[in-house]
Amino acid sequence: MQLHNYFRSSASFRVRIALAIKGLSYDYIPVHLVKGEHKNPAYIERIGDALVPTLVTDDGAALSQSMAIVEYLDEMHPTPALLPDTPLARARVRALAQTVACDIHPIANLRVLKYLVHDLKVDEDAKNAWYRHWVRNGLEVFERQLALLAQERVAQGLAPSVLCWGDTPTLADCCLVPQIFNAQRFKVSLDGLPLTMRAFDACMALPAFQQAQPSACPDNEA
Repeated sequence: MQLHNYFRSSASFRVRIALAIKGLSYDYIPVHLVKGEHKNPAYIERIGDALVPTLVTDDGAALSQSMAIVEYLDEMHPTPALLPDTPLARARVRALAQTVACDIHPIANLRVLKYLVHDLKVDEDAKNAWYRHWVRNGLEVFERQLALLAQERVAQGLAPSVLCWGDTPTLADCCLVPQIFNAQRFKVSLDGLPLTMRAFDACMALPAFQQAQPSACPDNEA
């Protein structure tokens, strides 16, 4: 397999985590977003859009959209599973993951921030304020969801979660960790999010998350 990705891309980071959890090898193909390499016509024609990541399977199929890629990997390589056993638990995990991937990330990613600056002429301070507002708002929602899930687990007689759901990484953890990395880079306040940060810290103690982090990527820029 080949993974076309950018070290700082949250969506790419999600897929790297999933690949590491599953112990899958792949060729790392850097696509530098800031330099505009994702706008190469040959790249766009392959996936239909100028986005990262793209996973090229062993059979040569090019897959886009990180959430679809991670679920594809989970279906093709079901152990260890990134989704729980029951439909209700899977829905809970997907809701957590989509809080990040659908609500937080889209309005605070690089192309949105660049549009604010280059097209709408927003200054750097205002751009950063935009980012911090929406990311903090979304993480507070994530925290409330974790609190409700903790109550649900108690009611079901389940042990407290170590990670987002249970004590093994799920799709939710694959999404949370990259978002926290970006929040830290933009100096978003992470105070008052005890369940969220506990899950993040527990994830970062695991080898798969350490292997996938931006600083471990061959195209990392300090």
